[in-house]
Amino acid sequence: MISVSGKKWEQKYINQNLVDKLKQDYNFSDILSRLVISRKFDVDEIATIDTNLDLNNVFLKSEDFNQSIKLVVNCINNNEKICILGDYDVDGSAATSLFVKFLESINHSFFYYIPDREKDGYGATKKLFQKLILEEPKLIIMVDCGSTSNEAIDFLNENEIKSLIIDHHEINEPFPKANSIINPKKDNGYKEYDYLCATSLSYFFLDLLIKEIKSEINISDYLIYVLLATVCDVMPLRKLNRLIALNALKSFDIKKNLPLNAIFELNEKKNKININDLGYLIGPILNAGGRLGKSQYATELLSSNNDQVIKERSTYLIKLNNKRKEIETLVLNEIDFHQIEKENKDVIIYYNPNINEGLIGIIAARLKDYFNKPSIVITASNELLKGSARSIYDYNIGRVIKNLLDKNIIINGGGHNMAAGFTLNKGKLKTFQDYILEDFLKSNTVNNNIFSYESELSSSVFDQDFYNDIKKLEPFGTGNSVPIFMLRNLRIINPIILNNKHISLVLKSKTGFSIKSISFNSINTKIGEYLMSYKNNISVIGQINENIWNNKKTLQLTIRDIIL
Repeated sequence: MISVSGKKWEQKYINQNLVDKLKQDYNFSDILSRLVISRKFDVDEIATIDTNLDLNNVFLKSEDFNQSIKLVVNCINNNEKICILGDYDVDGSAATSLFVKFLESINHSFFYYIPDREKDGYGATKKLFQKLILEEPKLIIMVDCGSTSNEAIDFLNENEIKSLIIDHHEINEPFPKANSIINPKKDNGYKEYDYLCATSLSYFFLDLLIKEIKSEINISDYLIYVLLATVCDVMPLRKLNRLIALNALKSFDIKKNLPLNAIFELNEKKNKININDLGYLIGPILNAGGRLGKSQYATELLSSNNDQVIKERSTYLIKLNNKRKEIETLVLNEIDFHQIEKENKDVIIYYNPNINEGLIGIIAARLKDYFNKPSIVITASNELLKGSARSIYDYNIGRVIKNLLDKNIIINGGGHNMAAGFTLNKGKLKTFQDYILEDFLKSNTVNNNIFSYESELSSSVFDQDFYNDIKKLEPFGTGNSVPIFMLRNLRIINPIILNNKHISLVLKSKTGFSIKSISFNSINTKIGEYLMSYKNNISVIGQINENIWNNKKTLQLTIRDIIL
C-alpha cells in the first residue's frame, strides 16, 4: 500500500502457531504474543516482561576487565595522576562523568579532557596527547574512543605513559599497544555484548573496581547515565540493555540528580523520566555543546554537584540546543528530498560544503529516518571533507568505515554498527561514494524501503487493557520499536492546528467510536494537507500513546501516515 507521503506499507507476517504457543506457555494476550514474536525475544528477554530482574555484572571473569582493574588499582595505590579522555557526544560525556564521580569519591588526583570537534578532531590522536602529557598523567583512560589510535598509543608508550581503552567502536588487528583494552569487538570472550555502549562498559568496569578497592560510592546511583548514553548512541534496547533500562527507570528519582533535574525544571517537565525524555530532550541538549563549540559542558554538567555550575551549564546548553534546532531547520529546508527520492540510491550520500560540521550527524539521522536507508552527510572542513553516517539496523556502518580506512580511501574515521564519522581528501569523494554503494550491494542487505506495521486494529480494541499489554514491552527504542498499527475507515473530525506545526483531531469509526489523535510536525506536508481538508474516510497508520493533561491520563493515536 502506498501512503499519501509516498511510503510503502505492509503488515508484518507473524506465524499464528507461534502466537498460540506463546499464549499457552506464558498466558500472554494475543497482541503481546505477536509483539514478542515480531521482535524475536529470546527466553531470557521474555523473562523480563512480567518479572523484576536484578542487573548483575556479567564481566566478573573477563580477562580484559580483570587486567584493566589491576592496571588502575596499581595506579591508585601509587598515587599516580590519571587523565580521562572522552568523546564529545553523550556516550563519551556520560562515561567520563562516571569516572569523575568515582575518582572524586576516593580523592584521587586526576583531570579529564573532552576534545573540541573542530580544534582537536575526533578521539585520541598523537597531536592531542602531545598537549595532554604536559599535565604529567601517568595513566590515560580513553572512553568511547581509542580503538583505532595506534599511532597515539605508540606515542604514549614512548613517553612511558600507561593507557587503558574502554570503547565499543570497530577495532581491527593489529590492536593499539595499550596496557589494556576493553572492547567487545576484540572478540576476547565477551563479543556477545558488542551492542553495549562505552558508558555501559565503563559502568561495569567501575562496579568491579569499586568492589576490588572496597570504595563506598554507590555507582548504581548513576545507572541513568548508562541508559542515557545507550539511547543517545542508538544502541538496541534488547538483552542486557533492556535490563539496564528497566532497572534504571525503576529506581531513578530525578530530584536526587541535580543535573538532570535542572534540565527538567528549565523545560517545565514534571513527569516521571522516560526513554523519550532521554532521547529527545536531555540527549540533544547535552549533545549541543559538542556540536557548537562547548564540548566540555555536558561532562561539566553531568559530573557536577555545584548548584551554580549546574544552573549555568544547563541554561547555556539549552540555549545552544535551540540554536542548533534553528540551524538544522535551515539545512533541512535546503535539501531536495524529492530529488533524493528520485535518485533512489541504496545509501544516501549528501554533500554540502556549507553545513556546520557539528550538525552533519543529526542531518544524517534525519535523512536515515525519512528514507529508511543508511545516510551519510559530508561537509567541507578547511582543506578536507568531514562526514557523519547513520545506518539502519542490519547494515554495520562502522565496519564499512574501518574498511575504507584500511584501504586508505579515508584519512581517519571510526564507528559502530549504527553510526560513524570520518575525514577524507576532497579528491577521494567519488571513490568513497562508489565504494559505499558497491559495499551495500555486496552485503545483501535488504533495502526495499518498505515500512511495516504490526497488524490491523479494530477501533473497538482501542482501550486501556490493550495499551497496558503493549506497555509490558517497554521501554521502546532501537531494536524494540514502538508498535505501529493500521486502523481502517475513519472519518476526520475537527482538525485543529497547534503551535503552527502539529494537528490535533478526532478520528471516528463507522460504529461511532471516537479516537483522540495527533499528527506531529505535519503542517506543510501531504499528511497535514489531507488531515485539514479531506472529507472521505481514511485509513491511518499510527501508534497508541498515553496523553497526560492536568494529571488526567487518556489514550491517543499518534498518526504516522495516511492511506486513502
